[in-house]
Amino acid sequence: MPRTNFQDLLEAGVHFGHLKRKWNPKMAPYIFMEKNGIHIIDLHKTVVKIDEAANMMKQLAHAGRRILFVATKKQAKDIVAQYAQSVSMPYVTERWPGGMLTNFPTIRKAVKKMHTIDEMISNGTFETLAKRERLQITRQRAKLEKNLGSISDLNRLPAALFVVDVQKEMNAVKEANRLNIPVIAVVDTCCDPTPIDYVIPGNDDAAKSISIILDALCGAIKEGLEERKLEKDKEEESRESEASAAGKKMRPRKGGKAAEKPAVEEAKEEAPVAE
Repeated sequence: MPRTNFQDLLEAGVHFGHLKRKWNPKMAPYIFMEKNGIHIIDLHKTVVKIDEAANMMKQLAHAGRRILFVATKKQAKDIVAQYAQSVSMPYVTERWPGGMLTNFPTIRKAVKKMHTIDEMISNGTFETLAKRERLQITRQRAKLEKNLGSISDLNRLPAALFVVDVQKEMNAVKEANRLNIPVIAVVDTCCDPTPIDYVIPGNDDAAKSISIILDALCGAIKEGLEERKLEKDKEEESRESEASAAGKKMRPRKGGKAAEKPAVEEAKEEAPVAE
């Protein structure tokens, strides 16, 4: 069953592309027609591509993998942050830190530094510092939080990247390509779809368009997370029942009697003694 339908995409304006003079010829397979100098995206193909991307993201979530959401453009950043938070996934909406993926250990050091400052504040060490030092550390903490706070729980490289506006986030796409990390992206008619593994042809400027696509994708992630949780609960119940059954077998009989003797020993005792 499709996660979204043609009419919903149409009402959200997902079909509106860029001006014809700004188009990228590589997007031709996803363009339905031209109207008033603007390219119209084929929404039938968009529906299929959304479902493909949603199924892949669901599988990753079910396997316990993380998907990094990237969108720094004004009209997309708040929407992406909201949806990423709803499925507990990391996101970058302020500025793409150079080497975020290709130099991941350095980024982790910066995140660790942020946690160290938090520990200083919680254990009272921060208060023992001079006023000037406290001010410097506070500013440093605020800067780290702004740029890296949303990825503070990302302990290893993400399994996939979701990007809004391929042109603006080209550095992120290049890093992901270099490390063979799959890229899912909303691709407008002015963009090059070649570096993208899961192309979702659609309007990447309108808030409604971005929202409806994210709603379908994050809905799939939620399904994957819920299925993973149910499987874990079943495994836990199975272990508990097995442990309970094993415990019953090991219990002695009522009255403190020992367990029955093995059949071989009983046979020896019952056998007549030769005279």
